[in-house]
Order: sequence, then structure tokens, then C-alpha cells
Amino acid sequence: MTLTPLLSKQAAGAVIDELRRKAGLSWDAVSELIGRPPVWTAAAVLGMHALTETEAERLGAALGLDAAHVDALTRQPNRAAEADLSSDPTIYRLHELVQVYGPALKALIHDRFGDGIMSAINCSISLDRVPHPDGDRVVITIDGKFLPYAWVASGE
Repeated sequence: MTLTPLLSKQAAGAVIDELRRKAGLSWDAVSELIGRPPVWTAAAVLGMHALTETEAERLGAALGLDAAHVDALTRQPNRAAEADLSSDPTIYRLHELVQVYGPALKALIHDRFGDGIMSAINCSISLDRVPHPDGDRVVITIDGKFLPYAWVASGE
């Protein structure tokens, strides 16, 4: 049996994103097509989540994807970001935001919830555009479950 090399999720995502753009579909339209939130949908198509077979097939039919691209959408991801992505201005500014406000947010979480963290696994994220007299604002809302630190001894 001869195996064809797998198409990486990120490579498939780049192709799918271009096809989506050329088809005139917004990320909101794609999210409606598969029944998922827009931020999750964009992350999934770009390689950070796995779509169900039904979701991948629905997107594949809408964009005329071949089997390799549909299959790539359903595989489990490696959630490590590409190294050069951190130099992208938008991503860099998000990193900067966490560097500047991360310690304050951590302190506020500790103060208001106790010793623990906000889950990045059990969360939802939305992005909205809000009109403002000085120019439109980007509003990112992260709704993450609080996970308290707990000592659990093995075997108890």
C-alpha cells in the first residue's frame, strides 16, 4: 500500500482561506455554514481545531474542496503556532497586550476568584466591531472557565 503524504492542517487552511476569500465568503458566513462561532471557525480552518466530518464535508461542498483538504480539516491539530507568526503586527500587538496587562489580569483573577487560572480549553471568544467617534473599536471578549488550583494526591 502506498501512502500519499498528508496535507498539513496549516497548508490546507491557507488554501481554504484563499478559496473562501475568492468565493466572497466572510468568516461569519463560513461559521453559519458549519454552525460554529466565527472565532472558533477561523481557528479551526486555519489549523487549530478539528472539524467534525459533517462540518468538513459541508465546507468542502461549499468551496469545492478535494478529499485531502476535507480530511485535513478533521484531523487533530498540533496547536503550536508558527514561529514567524509572532512578527505579524496584529499578533504582535496581542502578545504585547498580554505582556502589559497579563500580570494585572492574573492579579485580578486571583483577587476575585482565588488561586487558579482561566481556562483556554473551556472558553469562548468573540470579536466585534463597535463604532466610536475616534474610529471603530475592536472588542474581544474571552469567556473562560475558572479552574482553581487543587492538590490531589495520587491514588486518593
